[in-house]
Amino acid sequence: MSIARVHWPDKVRSGDVVKVRLLIQHPMETGYLQDLTGKVVPRNIIQLLTCHLGNQEVFRIEPSSGISANPFFEFFMRATATAEFRVQWIDDKGAKGQHLQIFNVM
Repeated sequence: MSIARVHWPDKVRSGDVVKVRLLIQHPMETGYLQDLTGKVVPRNIIQLLTCHLGNQEVFRIEPSSGISANPFFEFFMRATATAEFRVQWIDDKGAKGQHLQIFNVM
């Protein structure tokens, strides 16, 4: 199971552009490495990651095997109103992850 951490400024006013930092705990196995017995570790990377503020998609990425383990993403978005911030992802094994947090606007 993957875990996500999201960070943005504590005080946000309506209309502000804010920097969002997102860290996801995920192995991001490339499929090129071998374990101690010489067996190839199967590829398992995040295929799709989306972020929604309310009903609006504010960030989308389809990472490749070039992204390291525990990927960190940083992006900007405009704050308009208090809403639910939802992060969702799916990996090569079909495992889905989700993180919900309330984005407060003053």
